[in-house]
Amino acid sequence: MKRNLYKTLKMIVFAIATMATVSSCTKDEVKPQLEDGKSVIIKDLPGDVGNTVGSGRPFAPFYFKLSTGAKVDTAKKKTTEWDIAFAKEYNSYVSINNGTDDGSFGNGGPGQGAMVAVNQAYDKVTTAPSDEDFAKNAITAAGWDSGNGNGWYFYDLNTHLAIPVKNRTYVLRTAEGRYAKLELVSMYKGAPAVVTDLNWPAPYFTFRYYVQLDGSRNLSTKD
Repeated sequence: MKRNLYKTLKMIVFAIATMATVSSCTKDEVKPQLEDGKSVIIKDLPGDVGNTVGSGRPFAPFYFKLSTGAKVDTAKKKTTEWDIAFAKEYNSYVSINNGTDDGSFGNGGPGQGAMVAVNQAYDKVTTAPSDEDFAKNAITAAGWDSGNGNGWYFYDLNTHLAIPVKNRTYVLRTAEGRYAKLELVSMYKGAPAVVTDLNWPAPYFTFRYYVQLDGSRNLSTKD
């Protein structure tokens, strides 16, 4: 009996420790500390709010300029006035502005955009890759990660909720050729640490980024 009691207590202690660890990891993964004194933080940027996948109406894409931190009119689609586009389901497909990429919303324009997925925490990404690395590993967009290792969120087929991928950062070359890094945090209003309600207001994007304006590849955001 004593042996069984010991085993039971051991299992309870292990379960409590595991729950605490999972809770901590979830909060760290979904809602990181964003302020670093250098990065631009965008909170609750609205997409095609009110639309749903079942409506039969495509989600209207929108365009965003990193240097100004603002949306750009769709009439400027074929210009370098924007750097990333938010499109497709719940505007969660984040794409570059590249005039020679058939998959880019800027195809046919002058944009020089490129993007590389880096499996490293945002703060740890301090240098943009070489042009050769961009050419070899570049992706057109990041959305649902169905196993490709490039997406910015996992989609839970049971809950139908999006869960941001931990420690995935995107290094960008902007439409005008500057280097930047980007962390996509949430597509839900308020960027909650845990989303439990399928009807939580979306899409409202929270993300942070840093653009190196001096033309160098230095992306350090920590002193």
